Amino acid sequence: MKRIQTIDFVRGLVMLIMAIDHIRDLMYISTGLQDPTDLTKTTVGLFFTRWITHLCAATFVFLSGSSAYFSFQKQQNIAESRRFLLTRGLWLIFLEFTVITFAIWSDIQFRTFLFQVIAAIGFSFIILSFLLKLKPKTLGIIGLIIIFGHNALQGISLGQNPALNFIASLLFGGGAAQLPNTMLVIGYPIIPWLGIMLAGFGFGQFLEQPDRQKRLWQLSAGMITLFIVLRFSNIYGDPVKWSVQKDALFTFLSFINVTKYPPSLLYVLITLGISISILALTEGMKNKFIDIVKVYGKVPLFYYLIHWYSIRFLTIGLMFLQGYSWKDFVFGTFEFGKPKGLSGVELPMIYAIWFGLIVALYPLCKWYGAYKLAHPEKKWLRYL
Repeated sequence: MKRIQTIDFVRGLVMLIMAIDHIRDLMYISTGLQDPTDLTKTTVGLFFTRWITHLCAATFVFLSGSSAYFSFQKQQNIAESRRFLLTRGLWLIFLEFTVITFAIWSDIQFRTFLFQVIAAIGFSFIILSFLLKLKPKTLGIIGLIIIFGHNALQGISLGQNPALNFIASLLFGGGAAQLPNTMLVIGYPIIPWLGIMLAGFGFGQFLEQPDRQKRLWQLSAGMITLFIVLRFSNIYGDPVKWSVQKDALFTFLSFINVTKYPPSLLYVLITLGISISILALTEGMKNKFIDIVKVYGKVPLFYYLIHWYSIRFLTIGLMFLQGYSWKDFVFGTFEFGKPKGLSGVELPMIYAIWFGLIVALYPLCKWYGAYKLAHPEKKWLRYL
């Protein structure tokens, strides 16, 4: 089956955008002092720096589902595909709670575990592996039912039973749970993100249509239109309502300020609506920029791992340049290791560091992509 190049481009694009958010988390001078989407405190630049990265997780999970579909169609072997999805899912969960957790917090005592996008993909792969006997269209419909329906379950109380509340948080709502000597932060509850992956799996069949560019434009227009209608009504689709703000621009920000944790229906509609429009726009397009971005999109996990450690080392170097020493670094629950006080840099420098980082990582990603393509006999390369 011929590889759909525009998927690699869009996946690469959102992976590059994602790095902006992680650099901001660790290096922005006001990190920890305000929520970038808090309209009472944020600036327009800071808001959009955060908001644009909303595209990343939804698109990454959605296209992971589509990639699983194409892999399954290539294999035409349920047992083999199930085995791969199971082992890859377990591998991703292991990476999330070891290699990635350490990169984020740099806490050798592992006092904070963050259940985020890689673990969500891992659990979704595992669940998908047991559903492969269902038709792709059926899986896509199940995904849509979850996406459109899970917001109705928000706010349902399970009483005072801590075990039931933990399970509910893990599956639906997110939150934090205190475990012995550590804290588990559930940023990406399983069921909502499973819905996005299953929809992506069904979307794979959609991408096989000969007139897919036209269909992609129609789908993206329908999703964005539905977002506008539902958001304007303020009735359903997001737990946080929009409201009139101090001026027209901030009212617009309130309108698009959707909930990611867990991903609301409106969050999914606007983020995937935009991403699918980019798929449509770049369908069949060939130029140097497309070729460069595809390099990152072909090695997403490799890039994800090295970008986190690169940002961590850059953050440490920045703190030393600003006059701090090792004794000033703070590690622990919800601590990124930054010194207390106004350490870090302002937004323009965040973007400068981001651009320098992605340029520096390009040769590594290109090398690994070429190595992976040249060695199909090395099965372990499918896991990185």
